[in-house]
Amino acid sequence: MRYEELADYPCSITRPLVIFGDRWTLLILKFAFMGVRRFNHFQTTLGISRSRLGDRLARLVEHGILVKQQSAEGAHEEYRLTPKGHDIYPILMAIRDWGDTYMAPEGPPVRYGHRDCDGEAHIRLECDSCRAEMTAREVIPTPGPGMPVDTDTLGR
Repeated sequence: MRYEELADYPCSITRPLVIFGDRWTLLILKFAFMGVRRFNHFQTTLGISRSRLGDRLARLVEHGILVKQQSAEGAHEEYRLTPKGHDIYPILMAIRDWGDTYMAPEGPPVRYGHRDCDGEAHIRLECDSCRAEMTAREVIPTPGPGMPVDTDTLGR
């Protein structure tokens, strides 16, 4: 399958890869959640080329994840997360949980605490009906309303 065809593939895991399919995009989003808003700040923080950064920011704006606007002071433009962009946070936290478990032998390099208590933020996969915690072994993919009738794949 060609990269351009991924956006039309009937799978809600595959389609977002057109947007998030490279390390720079996820790192840009990580820093956007940390308050980075200006092009030059992204560039110096990430050490990314200006053309690559411009391409990734434009893609995030095109998909409604970031919005480009004048700063409150009006002196420069900045990139801000949209509500659609804020909904990506759990994805980054799931990657962080996995990284802390398998790639941080000395322990988590950063703790993500809950502002209202002394707990930490973690991702949990649960059933939306009974609220039981689930693993991949308990998930059964079945065709949904967006699956084309002439397709026998379940987005796998």
